[in-house]
Amino acid sequence: MPDVFADLVGQDEAVATLRRAAASAAALLRAATAPATRVAGPAAGATSGDSYDELDALAEEFDVEPATGPAGVTAEPGTVEPAQPDGSAETAAPAGGPGAGMTHAWIFTGPPGSGRSVAARAFAAALQCEHGTGCGECPGCHTTMAGTHADVRLVVPEGLSIGVGEMRALVLRAASTPSGGRWQVVIISDADRLTEAAGNALLKAIEEPPPRTVFLLCAPSTHPDDVSVTIRSRCRIVPLRQPPAGAVAEVLVRRDGVAPDVAEWAAAAAQGHVGRARRLARDPEARQRRDAVLAVPRRLTGVGAAFDAASALIEAAEAEAAASVAEIDEAERAALQTALGAGGTGRGAAGAMRGAAGQLKDLEKRQKSRATRAQRDALDRALVDLAGFYRDALVSALRAPVAPVHTDTAAMAEAGARKWDAEGALRRLEAVLECRVAIEANVKPRIAVEAMMLALWKG
Repeated sequence: MPDVFADLVGQDEAVATLRRAAASAAALLRAATAPATRVAGPAAGATSGDSYDELDALAEEFDVEPATGPAGVTAEPGTVEPAQPDGSAETAAPAGGPGAGMTHAWIFTGPPGSGRSVAARAFAAALQCEHGTGCGECPGCHTTMAGTHADVRLVVPEGLSIGVGEMRALVLRAASTPSGGRWQVVIISDADRLTEAAGNALLKAIEEPPPRTVFLLCAPSTHPDDVSVTIRSRCRIVPLRQPPAGAVAEVLVRRDGVAPDVAEWAAAAAQGHVGRARRLARDPEARQRRDAVLAVPRRLTGVGAAFDAASALIEAAEAEAAASVAEIDEAERAALQTALGAGGTGRGAAGAMRGAAGQLKDLEKRQKSRATRAQRDALDRALVDLAGFYRDALVSALRAPVAPVHTDTAAMAEAGARKWDAEGALRRLEAVLECRVAIEANVKPRIAVEAMMLALWKG
C-alpha cells in the first residue's frame, strides 16, 4: 500500500520537507519517553536486549539526539519552539536537536489544485503514524486519511468565512491532551477565509501553543490579504507548485483507472488542478458544462448575445451549486427538526417546535452562505476554463511553442487569434481575470459577468 504522501502530485521538495519534520516529531516523542541511558543504536554495541527500535533508527537517520535537561532529565514532549519572527522556515530549536525540522504551526501555500489540503492531511497522518514515516498502513495513518482520527480536526469552511465562534471552540478543543499519546492536529482549509476576529483567536493559540498541538493552515499565499502578517511570522511555510499535467495524468491512471488518453486530456484541460481533472475524466455532466463555457466566444455576436451568454453562465453556476448542496441542506434540516421534536405529540413537543424558529433561521442562514460559496466556486471553475481558451488564442497569435490547454478547441482558438491578433486576445484574457478578481471582492456575480461579456465582445 502506498504511503500517505503518494497522492501529493509533483511536490517532491515539499514531501521531503514534511518527511523530515515527521521524523523529527517522532524522534522528539521518543526522546521524551525513552530512558536517558538507552544505547544510541546497533553501532554502539546494542544487543537484542537493549532499548533500541525503529524510532531510534529514525532519529539516527535524521541526526536527532534525545533531549536532556539538567541531570539527564528528558525534555517535556511537545516543547517545540515557534518559527523565527521573520517568518523563516527554520524553527528556534537548535540544529540536530529534537525539534529540528519540526514546529507547531505550518502554512501550506499554492495555487488552486496544487494539493494544499492533501499535503496538510498527509502530514497530519505522518505525525500520527506509529512508525513516524506516514507508512499508510498503521491505524494512525488509516484513521487520519479517512477523517476519523480522534486527535485530528479538519475545518472546511462551507460558507464565505470562518467565524470567531467556530475558531474559539476549535482552539479550546485543540488544547486537550492527545488521546493517542502523539499529537493534537488542527487542519484549517482555506485559512484565507478567517475573519479578523477568528484570526486573532487563532493567533493567540499559535503564540501560546498547547503541548503537542500542531496547527496546519492552508491558503493561496502568504500575502496579507490571505494570511495576517502576525500569523505568518509564527508559522513555517511549505510552498506548493502547480503540478505538471503529466504527473496529474499518471495519478488519474494509477489511482482512478482512467484511460491514458482521457487522463492526458483531462490533466491538460484542468490546468494542473487534480480534483478538476478527476471530475472531467469521470463526470459526463462536468464535461458538458465545460463544453458550454467554451462555446461562449462563438456566441458573442452582439450586445444582446453578450447579456444572454452572461445569464446562461450565471444560471448554470446556480443550478450546479443548488444540485451540490440540496441533499446536504435537506439532511441538515430534517436532523434539526427531529432534534427539536418534529413529529412528536404532546404539549412539550408542540412547545419545542414553537421555540425552534430561531434555530431554523440560523440554519437557513448557514445554508444560504454555503449555497453562495458553492455558486461562486462553480462560476470560478467556468471562468478558469474560459481564461484557458483565451490563453490558447494568445499563444497561437504569438506562435509560442507551448501546448494548448484545451486541445479540443485548439482550432477555434487559432481562428480567434487570426481575428483578434495577440493584443486582442490579451485584452480578452485580462477581462476574464478581472471578472474573477471582482467576484472575489464581493461584486455581484451577475454584474461582473455581464461586464466581462461586454468586454469580450468589444475586444
